[in-house]
Amino acid sequence: MKKFWMFMLAALVALVLAACGSDEVSNEAEEPVEGADTEETTGGEEESTSLTYTHDLGETTVEKNPETVVVFDMGVLDILDGFGIDVAGVPQSNVPEYLSKYSGSEYANAGSLFEPDFEEIYELDPDLIIISGRASDAYDDLAEIAPTLFMGLDTSNYYESFKGNVNIIAEIFGIEAEAEEKLAEIDADVQEVQQLASDNEAKGLIVMVNEGSMSAYGPSGRFGVLHDVFGVEPVDSGIEVSNHGQEIDFEYIESQNPEYLFVIDRGAVVTSGDASGNDLLDNAFIQNTQAYENDNIVFLNPTYWYISGGGLTSFPGMIEEVKNGLED
Repeated sequence: MKKFWMFMLAALVALVLAACGSDEVSNEAEEPVEGADTEETTGGEEESTSLTYTHDLGETTVEKNPETVVVFDMGVLDILDGFGIDVAGVPQSNVPEYLSKYSGSEYANAGSLFEPDFEEIYELDPDLIIISGRASDAYDDLAEIAPTLFMGLDTSNYYESFKGNVNIIAEIFGIEAEAEEKLAEIDADVQEVQQLASDNEAKGLIVMVNEGSMSAYGPSGRFGVLHDVFGVEPVDSGIEVSNHGQEIDFEYIESQNPEYLFVIDRGAVVTSGDASGNDLLDNAFIQNTQAYENDNIVFLNPTYWYISGGGLTSFPGMIEEVKNGLED
């Protein structure tokens, strides 16, 4: 009888152990087994080959690495040139001297900045058209030919807008690392001129002369980069913010008495213009200013400042001009 109960007890223990073992196997099976093949669900989508940008004139989807590009902004042409990216067509009558290779016969003449040659552009069958303010009225017509991207430089936020344009081009053509390197070099130059302006504590005025007339520009204006980015303190912080500047006369300059006078001679770069900056400023009113007395009248490169601002050549050139003016 004793043997019988010992047998029954052993059988019961065996049944309990078997049940526990079964639960462990069941629980372990619910966990993924390490090292097994796992299928990742991607919805069948491949990496996108296009980019969509929202800009002042609308929204544009651009295919990456476009082969045929037409450009109506000289600053953007400067950026493309700086990266070694070729273009198919430009408004050749407006190409600055330092980009003169684009006036050659191997490039199509896309018209002028204000009047695109739609027939010529259509024949090119471009993958991308880039415009800015001067060609903005033609945006809708150009967009019917090819994706058209507005990349106008925001002069009220000059530096960020410039960097934004560089990064857009870099993103489209897959050269982000190169862009980052170039922008880092430029940022170091910007900080250097800012430090120089701060150390000088000098007040300046920037004017544009144009065939007998003069306009002054202040912070946030068309050429406000002098103050907003380069750090030169404005002699007059109340200058009207306008694309065409505030019309002034010689008495105004004398009364403001700037320590530095920066001059852009528009007549030197427009087709019908007449370079007259030196003659216009050669008078008693200007001679009564600190800028004249200390030989601090700085004639800026009108191509960089008026025609092709915001480029990888023009913007560093602008920095260098202001830096040299403050150092002299």
